[in-house]
Amino acid sequence: MHTRVRAAIALSVLVLTPSAATSQETIPYVPSPMHVVQRMLEVAEIEKGDILYDMGSGDGRIVIEAAKKYGIRGVGSVGIDLNAELVAKARENAANEGVSHLVEFRAQDGLTVDISEATVVTLYMFKWFNNALRPKLQKLKTGSRVVAHDFDIDDWKPTRVEYVTPPRDDPSDYAESRTLYIWKVGESPAAS
Repeated sequence: MHTRVRAAIALSVLVLTPSAATSQETIPYVPSPMHVVQRMLEVAEIEKGDILYDMGSGDGRIVIEAAKKYGIRGVGSVGIDLNAELVAKARENAANEGVSHLVEFRAQDGLTVDISEATVVTLYMFKWFNNALRPKLQKLKTGSRVVAHDFDIDDWKPTRVEYVTPPRDDPSDYAESRTLYIWKVGESPAAS
């Protein structure tokens, strides 16, 4: 991500506290680079029968990639975003990729949506959002996986942390290392 964009996001994180920010409307859309999306899905250890929820799904890239790579069907791959324009764009992208019959995109507030059926949840949201979602995540059935890009969750140590380096041939502004936080519900965190 371009350094100025990261600085703007960091400033937003400082300004937007849980008491000041109560919905996804306050979260800017910044897409995960595709090499990070692919790694998020790999570390989620997706299998047939998994139900993926991508919170703050933006243009739908995580849900679409999961459908293309893993064939998750029906309610099995769901994108949630408060921004109706992004939901429409995600649906268009899914149609263009030929997977619209495998995915679902909903214009809903990620903090109020029922995710209890999820076995995999992906996040690229601010820490305040992740923290607010934590009680729902911790109630998912044992073995469910949560993968967060760049922002962890206070008071919930990840099962593991992975650093994703950009492809050597990537000249874009996205060519910076990223951090993935991975939780397996019911498992102890890795020793530090």
